[in-house]
Amino acid sequence: MAGHSHSCGQESHEHDHDDAERGREFSLYLKIDTENVECLNESVEGSGKAVFKPWEDKLDTKKFVESDVDEELLFNIPFTGNVKLKGLIVIGGEGDSHPSQMKLYKNRPRMTFDDTGVPPEQEFDLQPDNKGQLEYATKIVKFSSVQHLSIYFPKNFGADETIVYYIGLRGEFTEAKRHEVTICTYEARANPSDHKTNAFDSVGHQIQ
Repeated sequence: MAGHSHSCGQESHEHDHDDAERGREFSLYLKIDTENVECLNESVEGSGKAVFKPWEDKLDTKKFVESDVDEELLFNIPFTGNVKLKGLIVIGGEGDSHPSQMKLYKNRPRMTFDDTGVPPEQEFDLQPDNKGQLEYATKIVKFSSVQHLSIYFPKNFGADETIVYYIGLRGEFTEAKRHEVTICTYEARANPSDHKTNAFDSVGHQIQ
């Protein structure tokens, strides 16, 4: 009996460890430029941003986005650097309000519904998933250098509105042009003093 108890405890510990590791894998939401995230056709302004949240909050149904005039939702997601996107998880609403299809577009800032006619980099038929157990793997070769990701949900399973509670993004992140930005900042700060000290040297040289 004692052995059985120990075994259960070990399984629980391993499950907690696996879940924590899973949470680290789906931490790309921290690299989203949240202020500039757009969600077209959201019924409540700004609600689309709320679905990008920590792994441990993925089942929190207090924050969600619901479509407005029809079942379509379009997310424009800028990152603060370069992302290699490996997979996504989508937790949608109960029943028919869960999105049934997803299309991914790479590096097309400020897409509108008029732009969704162009072929996506990848598209998926979704299954209802209220627990975040299904991951949709991307073709990494197509998503190896993503600065901006657009996610388009064209339809659901038959409801008038689409509901999304959580979008999880798994992948790798690298800083974008960090070294160049540092140099530019340094030069911008140094230029005024350099200009003052070098001005007379330059003029003197020309007179000579």
